Amino acid sequence: MTERQMQILAAIIEQHAEIAAPVGSVMLAKLFGVSSATVRSEMARLEEMGLIAQPHTSAGRVPTDTGYRFYVNTLTEAHENETEHSRPDRSARAIEARVGTQTNRADRAIRSAVDSLVDLTHNLGLATIGDELYLSGIGNLFSQPEFAQGNHTQAVARLLDNLEPWLREAAPNEPLNVYIGAENPIGKTSGASLIISRFRSPYSDRSYIGVLGSTRQSYAKVMRLVRHAGAMLEEVL
Repeated sequence: MTERQMQILAAIIEQHAEIAAPVGSVMLAKLFGVSSATVRSEMARLEEMGLIAQPHTSAGRVPTDTGYRFYVNTLTEAHENETEHSRPDRSARAIEARVGTQTNRADRAIRSAVDSLVDLTHNLGLATIGDELYLSGIGNLFSQPEFAQGNHTQAVARLLDNLEPWLREAAPNEPLNVYIGAENPIGKTSGASLIISRFRSPYSDRSYIGVLGSTRQSYAKVMRLVRHAGAMLEEVL
């Protein structure tokens, strides 16, 4: 894949997250300062690779699960090459401020971190506290336009019903795990992504905090905040 194709894929993913609609060549042409014909040619190649798709008869394109996976992998590689001492942004500092007042109670600190993620990402937030799964922001999840259709809603509900036993069984072993759409072992047709961080707590060496939302979201921001929340809880607890 060429550098420009990678940039166009990233732009489609980021624009789609903002507008919740297919992204057209005219918008991308203005963004990159090239002709619409050039963008359409590059989009055709991305479609051949299975990274974007044309829904219905729309002229625009949306990312596929494969496209999201490629994008998330590039974000993960970029993070691994970053300095560990980069300064937290305002959103990360907001989590720190909220959790910092609850450090004497592990359960309250974890709940505060989840509630912060809900406010900042507009997704459903979740965390394991001992043997329980704490959920917050379910209204955020089902207010997404993707989940207005009954079949998506039912698939997401199945995922939520089975999330706690699945986490115990799967025990994701990376500091940050991202399960996109059909990669979810439950609710494969839900169109949802689970972004989750493992951290050590007084309850377990395998505690988890994260968010569940539509596959259409700002992965760079959400992954950064979930990773930061997990690292910060591990540090203060």
